[in-house]
Amino acid sequence: MKVKVQTLDAAAAGEVELNDAVFGVEPRTDILHRVVTWQLEKRRAPARATRERSDVARTGKKFGRQKGGGTARHGDRKAPVFIGGGKAHGARARTFGHDLNKKVRALGLKMALSSKAKDGSLIVLDNLDVAEGKTKALVAHLAKLNLNKALFIDGDAVNVSFAKASANIIGVDLLPAVGANVYDILKADSLVLTRAAVEKLEARFNG
Repeated sequence: MKVKVQTLDAAAAGEVELNDAVFGVEPRTDILHRVVTWQLEKRRAPARATRERSDVARTGKKFGRQKGGGTARHGDRKAPVFIGGGKAHGARARTFGHDLNKKVRALGLKMALSSKAKDGSLIVLDNLDVAEGKTKALVAHLAKLNLNKALFIDGDAVNVSFAKASANIIGVDLLPAVGANVYDILKADSLVLTRAAVEKLEARFNG
């Protein structure tokens, strides 16, 4: 599959041949759903268990008389009614993540890339160089490319000038090729890859 390469000024900069094994896979909703669910659950921190009555280190000695003291007949200070006592019906320790086969994860990423290529929201740029890292200059470039909510993926490392210029622009996200993931790709209206990103992504699957 051949795709036109542009510059940030929306000028033509040649063509690039996209590997059909990476950008030409037929998307499946069930695979994409599994990968996105796995990815979001991996972000969740485990729930911390609270200390219940049996977990609190306090004296178990009966601290008052059974009768005649004018108070309730407590046996120890670990009871939930006391400050510092155990929590009644506290939260249990719990992890939310689950495993997903590497082949399914890789297939999901291919399908996410292919879905953007299929619906025409994939753009390939020559590079992401922004003059002096100015936000105003980048806003003008995005207007020429007709981009609003877009995910930009670069090569080994993100372009420093682009990262500086896009820091305050809402809806513009930037990732290195190694950080490409299904959730961020599907969430963006447009996917913008550099030539270096295309090479890295194809090498990632062919390696």
